[in-house]
Amino acid sequence: MFNSLVKGSIILAMVFGIALTAAFIYAYEEISLDADKLINYKPETSSIIYDRNGEKLAYVFKKQHRLYARYDELPSFLVEGLIAMEDTKFFEHNGVNPDAILRAIIKDIQAGAFVEGGSTLTQQLIKNKLLSNEKKLARKLKEAILALKIEHELSKEDIIERYLNEISYGNNYFGVKTAANGYFHKELHEITLKEAAILIGLPNAPSFYNPLKHYKRALDRANNVLYRMKSIGWITQSDYLKAVKESPKVYRTSLTQNIAPGIVDEVLRRFKGKLGDIRTGGYQIYTTIDMKQQAIAKEAVDFSYKKALKKYNEKAKTSTLSVAFVAVESKTGDILAMVGGTDYKKSAFNRVTQSKRQPGSAFKPFIYQTALDMGYNPASPLTDLARTFQYYYKGKPKIWAPKNYEHDFKGFISLREALVHSRNLATINLVADLGVSTIRKRLAFLDVPHIPRDMSIALGNLGLSPLKMAQIFSVFANKGHMIAPRLVSKIVSKEGAVIYETRPKEIEGFTTPEQAYLMTDILKDVIKRGTGKNARVEGIELAGKTGTTNNNVDAWFCGYSPTIETIVWFGRDDNKRIGRGATGGALAAPAFAFYYKKLLELYPDTKRSFDIPEGVFKGEYEGKSELYTENSPLPDGDKKEVHPYDQIEEDEMLVEETDIREDIDPDDGEIGLAPTINIDDGPSIFDNNEEGTNEDEGDDDPLHPRRKVPKKPVSNDSGTLF
Repeated sequence: MFNSLVKGSIILAMVFGIALTAAFIYAYEEISLDADKLINYKPETSSIIYDRNGEKLAYVFKKQHRLYARYDELPSFLVEGLIAMEDTKFFEHNGVNPDAILRAIIKDIQAGAFVEGGSTLTQQLIKNKLLSNEKKLARKLKEAILALKIEHELSKEDIIERYLNEISYGNNYFGVKTAANGYFHKELHEITLKEAAILIGLPNAPSFYNPLKHYKRALDRANNVLYRMKSIGWITQSDYLKAVKESPKVYRTSLTQNIAPGIVDEVLRRFKGKLGDIRTGGYQIYTTIDMKQQAIAKEAVDFSYKKALKKYNEKAKTSTLSVAFVAVESKTGDILAMVGGTDYKKSAFNRVTQSKRQPGSAFKPFIYQTALDMGYNPASPLTDLARTFQYYYKGKPKIWAPKNYEHDFKGFISLREALVHSRNLATINLVADLGVSTIRKRLAFLDVPHIPRDMSIALGNLGLSPLKMAQIFSVFANKGHMIAPRLVSKIVSKEGAVIYETRPKEIEGFTTPEQAYLMTDILKDVIKRGTGKNARVEGIELAGKTGTTNNNVDAWFCGYSPTIETIVWFGRDDNKRIGRGATGGALAAPAFAFYYKKLLELYPDTKRSFDIPEGVFKGEYEGKSELYTENSPLPDGDKKEVHPYDQIEEDEMLVEETDIREDIDPDDGEIGLAPTINIDDGPSIFDNNEEGTNEDEGDDDPLHPRRKVPKKPVSNDSGTLF
């Protein structure tokens, strides 16, 4: 009977052993899915946004702020300190340390409760990433099985890398690289032995040992780490004594360390839904922003904003007045500075990119450039005479009688002077002469949206953002070549691969360099002696145009230097009137000038004069010096090549810019009127190839319309009304 009992016990033990083995194998396979989260480790990793010079603008993340560190980035003493404190036999066991478990069981039995776990570094990683802190036998068994599987799949170095990237170090710093950067403002290769010891001691109780709240406690814990390393011979006595005496500086900084919130918001807005969630991909995002120029742009906005508040007796806290400012490198389209408002905390709305406002007279250069490219010259006479235009509103005929800001008219005025002094009537008559359809077709190549189909195009009656204005103004600043502004130059993945590079939209040959220079020369005069006098800066050539819309709702200054173009806008988000005298020259131009003054101080080697392209000549017309090109010849007079270039003497200036006045009664006798023209027709004096004009043969090209060079003043009016 005894033999039978023994035999039965052996069989039962074998069955139990087989069942236990089968259960272990089954559990081992069942938890493969959990183990995969560590084997194919892809944690949420913060992305970093930089300026063009590599200066850090901000960290962006979703929930956990984590900067990923590869194993080869980890200092050796950091790894040694971790192993010394948490798992001295880490490189010897296979994920589970039986000696540690036995020692823990004895202590638990003695205490009558779970007081020590005996977990290896691998098991601690599993507990933090995959399991709970629950102290139950089932959880410990699963933890052990997972540890064995992970050790079978990963190298020891891989496990350490995952551990040091997964663990929390307090203050929402996840991963040792994040903690080093946040607490010490250092990269891992820069930290000292004592700083490493502080980091090693943190995960055990991140809140309790937080150096921001409990600095002395954190130092004591670090000294324990150092003592342990010395006691097992992993650091020398001298290294130990030196480290113990050190008291590292700990920084109390925000998690994001966001020094340019408006720029960061714009980057996130542009890449929302692209590249997954950009906040968790661990990307390095390089912007085109120059933080030094960003700073002076903000100063320029503050300077002009305070002047405006004083002018209109408003307080910053209650004022609805706002400003937008953007500076773009003409050659590349790189956005160097962008200020979307006066106070980000008050309003995060980016008026540079998100608002669409009427540019008013700031849009006139595009009409005048079309005229130049069709054969007009800066000296070509334009008709500064009132016309009335008929249109229909809700089936009823209406009359539009635009006027100049000064309520006068000059008769005939040169194209240059008409733009320098922003004459509405001359511009409207020019549009009537060229034809609305000609201008619309050409502007479409600049990607201008919602171009008016009527004569209101003459006065900038369309909605554009300041950034779009920067894009289309690049035609002048970039020698006839349009380039769309870009904010992000490239994005690098956490593996180091360039996964995105910006290729801005470009339009080559909208006009030629010599034709674009004719416009630049006119716009230089706008600043020297026209409506943009407040934009003048000593020591640098600048060109630009003011813009003011009806009832002083919007005030613009759009201009450029030889290398940088700058757009400034003033207005109210509710589209209400700014106030009396709120012109582009009065409000926006001072911000423009402030920026360039500071730019010269910041970068003294900035290019200060415009290059004159080949093919630009100088001659005389009616006793005055004027520029001309092969495509834009002088009306008559002697011609000589411009080299070297001399400044042109100009007429006396007018200081006020023009405005729009609608629905004026044509019978009020206030101003003489030419015959009424149907506003929907967009007539051109060239429609019937009238005598006195030249036309090249062939079909029209919308981008390069046929030359139509006037031989007499561009008007159907005799001028007898003057």
